[in-house]
Amino acid sequence: MTYSGEVKVGGPADVRELKDLMITKIAVGPMDNNAYLLRCRATDEQLLIDAANDAHTLLGMIGDDGIASVVTTHRHADHWQALAEVVRATGARTYAGREDAEGIPVPTDVLVDDGDTIRVGRVELTARHLVGHTPGSIVLIYDDPHGHPHVFTGDCLFPGGVGNTHNDPKAFASLIHDVETKIFDVLPDETWVYPGHGKDTTLGAERPHLPEWHERGW
Repeated sequence: MTYSGEVKVGGPADVRELKDLMITKIAVGPMDNNAYLLRCRATDEQLLIDAANDAHTLLGMIGDDGIASVVTTHRHADHWQALAEVVRATGARTYAGREDAEGIPVPTDVLVDDGDTIRVGRVELTARHLVGHTPGSIVLIYDDPHGHPHVFTGDCLFPGGVGNTHNDPKAFASLIHDVETKIFDVLPDETWVYPGHGKDTTLGAERPHLPEWHERGW
């Protein structure tokens, strides 16, 4: 089956098989959060992005191999409802942006700064700190050496715009600046975007609309 990135709560996961990495996407919880399981194909080590909700479903997706680490993209509660239970069950290391860790009620083992590398087996992910949706939101970039980049954006970038900045002009200006300079300006149109809710997109699909986003202010 070809990966589509279209998942729904209670439905099956969708799996993307890259040469070095497997990406499994599933939707959980009342806010239709996406959680992503990354598996290094060389070592079988696994990393979970956002233990958002429904620990039973997430642990079933993780399976008997467990996870080495779990990354929380930002402090908003819908992205960590299952974190405590998943960590108890797996013993995983926890990662979160330095400025958001205090707002996550599970201790963060590794505080993440802009440009830090997070590894899953032999695969390297680059964290970028984007300010605006929350003070410490992070996105993870996998620059596939065999293809195009892949970006896990949490709630910083969606099809159709940046994340909610709650009608705060300063927060919007900060987020759109960071999304442009750290994502759009440095990554190609083929880059695949995996957001914290809803369907996936690509930078190429969104790039022509950047002026519209600036104009509307959200």
